[in-house]
Amino acid sequence: MKIRSLFSGLALAVGLAAPVSAEINDSVNVKITEFDLPNGLHVILSEDHTVPRAAVDIYYKVGSANESRGRTGFAHLFEHLMFCGSGHVPKGQFDKLTGEAGAFFNAATSFDRTEYYIDLPSRNLPLALYLESDRMGYLRENMRPNIVDEQRDVVKNELRQRYLNSPDSMIYLEIPSIVYPDAHPYSWPVIGSMEDLTAASYGDVTDFYEKHYAPGNASLAIVGDFDTDSVKKMVEYWFSDVPPGRIPPQLSSAETPELPGVIKKTFNYKVNAPRRRIMWHSPAAFQDGSAACQVLAKILCGSIYSRLTRRLTHDAQLASEIHANIEEKNLTSVFYIDYKARPEHTLDEIQTIVDEEIARISQEPPAQKEVDLAVNGMMQDVYDRLESNLNVASTLNRYYCTVGEADYFNQDLERYRRVTPQDVSACAKRFLLPDKRVEISILPEVRKAPQNAPEMKTAAKADLKTDTKTVKESKK
Repeated sequence: MKIRSLFSGLALAVGLAAPVSAEINDSVNVKITEFDLPNGLHVILSEDHTVPRAAVDIYYKVGSANESRGRTGFAHLFEHLMFCGSGHVPKGQFDKLTGEAGAFFNAATSFDRTEYYIDLPSRNLPLALYLESDRMGYLRENMRPNIVDEQRDVVKNELRQRYLNSPDSMIYLEIPSIVYPDAHPYSWPVIGSMEDLTAASYGDVTDFYEKHYAPGNASLAIVGDFDTDSVKKMVEYWFSDVPPGRIPPQLSSAETPELPGVIKKTFNYKVNAPRRRIMWHSPAAFQDGSAACQVLAKILCGSIYSRLTRRLTHDAQLASEIHANIEEKNLTSVFYIDYKARPEHTLDEIQTIVDEEIARISQEPPAQKEVDLAVNGMMQDVYDRLESNLNVASTLNRYYCTVGEADYFNQDLERYRRVTPQDVSACAKRFLLPDKRVEISILPEVRKAPQNAPEMKTAAKADLKTDTKTVKESKK
C-alpha cells in the first residue's frame, strides 16, 4: 500500500533538490536565424507560433559607461528622446500608432546598454519594424533644441521623484562613486547628475547620438509568430537604407578593481528602520567565477531555508529582510548583501552573523545538497527567460552583445551545472573579503526639537490651564 501524506510528499520534494537523472533532457532548443545587413546591423530571428504575437527588441551597445565624467546622463536622456518623433514619424505618432496596433513598448538604460522593445500582434509586425528603423536612421532629422530641453526637464524631474525625494532610492546615486574609483566608467549613476544634465549643450547631445546610435553598434532580435523568410525581407526593406554611421570603440574588460580596505559610509534618511548594504567586487557577467558567485548568493539568501535568511529572519529574528545578489555588468560586477534590522536590534548584531556565515563557507565548502538547490534555482531563472517572446528576444540580444553568441542558453545552463561546493567556497574566500568591502548604512533621521521647545512647552501648559478654567466656568 502506498503511503500518501504531506510529510512523504515533502520528503520526496527534498530528495528532488538534487539533479534528477542524466537521462532527462533539460536542454533548451531555441531555433534562430542570424544575418548581418551591409550597414552592420546584426539581426536574430526566432520563429515561434505558440501565440499570434511578436516581439521586437533592439540592443544599442551604449550605456552610462560610454559617457565621461562631467557629461553624464546622456544614455538615459536618449532613452526619452527616442520616443519624441523621428524623420518620418512626427512627435506623438509613435504612441498613437502603437496604441492602435495593440502594442506594448518600453525602454531601459543600464551601465552597458540601452534597450528598446515592442510586443504586438504579429499581423502588425511591419509597423514595429518601420518605427524602429525610422528612429534608428532618422531621429536626427526631428531633433530640435526645444525637444532636447523638454526631455532634459523630464529626466531631471525623474531624478527628483525617483531618487532625490525617495529615501529608499537616494542611496543609489551615492553607491557608484563609493564602490568604483573615479576613473572607472561605472563610477557615476546611470541617470547622471543634475549638474551634468543642466550643463549639457544641444551639440553635446547630438554628438552622443552620432557616435553611438549606428546600426553596427546595435543588435535586432525578433521573436514570435511569423515566417522567417518573409520577416527577413521586411528587415532588409526597412533597415537597409539606414546609414551605417561609425562604430565607436568598445570598452575593454578591465581587471576587477581592488578596494583599499573597509569603506564605511553612513547616511541619515527618512526611513522606518536601519538598513545596510555590504558590497564586494566580483567577476564580470559570464566570466570565470561569476556562476559560482551567483550560486553563493542563493546559498546565503536564496530561500527561507538558506543560511542567512534562516538564521537572521527566522531563528534569531534580528532582521526583517535580508537579500544577496549580483549586480552583473560587462566590465566588473558587484556582489551585495542587503538587510534591514528589526526594532530593538542593531545593524552590527546582524553583521556579526553575516560575517560568521561568510567565514564558515570560506573555510568549509557547503553541502552538495545546498549547491544542488541553488543551482536548480539559477537554472530556473534561465528557463524563466523562455516564458514570453519578449524575454526570449531580450535574452538573445544580451547573449549576443555580451558573449558574442545569441544561442547561449545551454552554455549558460552548463555554467551552473559545473559549479561544485569547492567552487562556491573558493568564491567566498576570494571575493567576499572581510577587510576589503564597502559598508553603507542608512539610519532613520532623528527629529531635532525646536530651539524654543521649553518655552513652547510652558506656553502650551498655560494654554491648557486657561482652557480648563474656561470649561469649568462655562459649566457653572
